[in-house]
Amino acid sequence: MSSKPEQKETHQANGAVLPIVPVDCLTSPDRGQLVEPSDFLGPSGDGVEVVVLESRANAKGVREEDALLENGSQSNESDDTSTDRGPEPASPLKETSFSIGLQVLFPFLLAGFGTVAAGMVLDIVQHWDVFKYVTEVFILVPALLGLKGNLEMTLAANIGQMDTPKELWRMITGNMALIQVQATVVGFLASIAAVVFGWIPDGHFSIDHAVLLCASSVATAFIASLVLGMIMIGVIIGSRKMGINPDNVATPIAASLGDLITLALLSGISWGLYKELESKAYVNPLVCAFFIALLPIWIIIAKKNAATREVLYSGWEPVIIAMAISSVGGLILDRTVSDPNFAGMAVFTPVINGVGGNLVAVQASRISTYLHMSGMPGESSETAPRKCPSPCSTFFSSDVNSRSARVLFLLVVPGHLVFLYTISSMQGGHTTLTLIFIVFYMTAALLQVLILLYIADWMVHWMWGRDLDPDNFSIPYLTALGDLIGTGLLALSFHILWLIGDRDSDVGD
Repeated sequence: MSSKPEQKETHQANGAVLPIVPVDCLTSPDRGQLVEPSDFLGPSGDGVEVVVLESRANAKGVREEDALLENGSQSNESDDTSTDRGPEPASPLKETSFSIGLQVLFPFLLAGFGTVAAGMVLDIVQHWDVFKYVTEVFILVPALLGLKGNLEMTLAANIGQMDTPKELWRMITGNMALIQVQATVVGFLASIAAVVFGWIPDGHFSIDHAVLLCASSVATAFIASLVLGMIMIGVIIGSRKMGINPDNVATPIAASLGDLITLALLSGISWGLYKELESKAYVNPLVCAFFIALLPIWIIIAKKNAATREVLYSGWEPVIIAMAISSVGGLILDRTVSDPNFAGMAVFTPVINGVGGNLVAVQASRISTYLHMSGMPGESSETAPRKCPSPCSTFFSSDVNSRSARVLFLLVVPGHLVFLYTISSMQGGHTTLTLIFIVFYMTAALLQVLILLYIADWMVHWMWGRDLDPDNFSIPYLTALGDLIGTGLLALSFHILWLIGDRDSDVGD
């Protein structure tokens, strides 16, 4: 093997020739040592600019949507007849609307049917005693459902570090420990938010209900993350052995199973603990103390892994703030569904929130991927010029991100029609799907996705300019905003339907 990295050349618009060097060639296998700068001197001894293209997974973590851009890059390379020109960062510009829609459609529908199943579960359990008498459990729902996003990002970031059995075991233990730390802390904080949001409007506080919420939230977050984490690791290992890109399989599985498993666990655990309140009051604090006592063990294990150590120290801000935003959406859900006139809202809440969150996560990851192709966060780049884009540039310009925004927006109506028909055919919910209800529901769904796509365009560029990786920071915020906006608009729609007299046959029981 040559001691000097293999260099290709690419031509800039001004005629300068720049070598393209795969990043693997710049470092030793352990990424610990750079090659000598003299290897990149020109013939006259002058330095030349080097364009670095990563040939392995970017530091931001490969996500399922990133693979969509890779397909566009590969198809564009074949269009280039020049033999001395390497792949250019702007190659995804040729990606067509049809190809974007085709590649997004399957995971979109799979995740959507998972949210339909979660909605059917929520529609049933809302009538259980624990949801009637401890209504703050509703506040926990959006915050705990958002945990699957943290799980997905944490595992995806280390998919490339599984080449040997030792590395595989290190990846599994480190990431699972990190996931349990995040789940326990977020579950505990979500229960505190539920207690506070429930106490402020009502003006009374029950210590038994507070401990019940804490035990239910922490236990649900811990078990759901453990089960989903093991499923995803199994899928990732199996996909690698079969030669399939793990992101194309693991992401839709996490999206489809995450809401259903988490909601089913929350309902079952809270119901079981509620039954023990009268006869065995010590069970709830014991369960809460048990899972919190395990926290130091997971922290020690996560600190031993270099890949998870950094996230353990620095990855808390977006997770905690996103949990707080989702809890506000949970408060809206609690105050609305607790009214028997609006019981029909429960089955649609996971659907509208899940669809909006999945679509904006796709868009945010695509924009981030596009920016990563031209540099690293914080670097000045021609692809990130605006701080506050206009709606026209977000949805009606000719660039690939605007094109994908239009495609994702156009998926909303047909997708929701399929999901509404599925709910209706399974006789779920308390709402008859009349024309006026569908109009109001679709208006809320379209407005939610429209707002989220615009915020994503601004937020990803804003974070990029401040040296923050958009995949790690923007997606938790955007999915949490999806919960808040979706729940708020859906509740508003049900209230308007009630006010205009669309009640007995359509809204409520």
